[in-house]
Amino acid sequence: MTSTEMTQERAPMPRINEPAPAFSAKTTDGPRSLADYRGKWLVLFSHPADFTPVCTTEFMGFARAAKEFTALNCELLGLSIDSNYAHIAWLRSIEEKFGVQIPFPIIEDLSMAVATSFGMIHPGASDTSAVRATFLIDPEGIIRAMVYYPMSNGRSVDEVLRLLKALQTSDKNKVATPEGWQPGEPVIVPPPQTVAAAKTRASEGYDYTDWYFSKKQL
Repeated sequence: MTSTEMTQERAPMPRINEPAPAFSAKTTDGPRSLADYRGKWLVLFSHPADFTPVCTTEFMGFARAAKEFTALNCELLGLSIDSNYAHIAWLRSIEEKFGVQIPFPIIEDLSMAVATSFGMIHPGASDTSAVRATFLIDPEGIIRAMVYYPMSNGRSVDEVLRLLKALQTSDKNKVATPEGWQPGEPVIVPPPQTVAAAKTRASEGYDYTDWYFSKKQL
């Protein structure tokens, strides 16, 4: 077993609805810590390496959607196990070759401390590169969603944005959202918790299918 595998085995994996691992790190925009994002949503996402084609497309995708995330009180923060100098050179290359400026910072994680604490190192994929992990962290520092992609396939920025909107809608309105939900579509009303409540659900004015399945417009 390699030292990376031993570290990964000892490190607790992050879990939904639990506090995100605290971190302090050097980034392309200066020092950053989890505490800096208190009061805002945060999308923390890792990529395997700088100067790789799939990662380049992802970063450009996040850059193009950055204003939409900002409008939702959400910051973006990238990470890979590369030096700050490599990050800076790569960001300059993206701007020069593709005409896209990356408006958010990238964590330097040469020690793999942040990546390990977030479960981004999967020995079956690589001992020295992070997989494509995405964490949605709420303004209280709680992990609300996690999505992992393999190194060979880029993630969907549109889906990350959609998921953020769905989480915020659920929090605000105490509802759930169905598969593929988009803002403006009906949401799912929480099912009744008692037999008596189930009997009256049909008369409560919702788009009723059965006692456990009702929708409404917000």
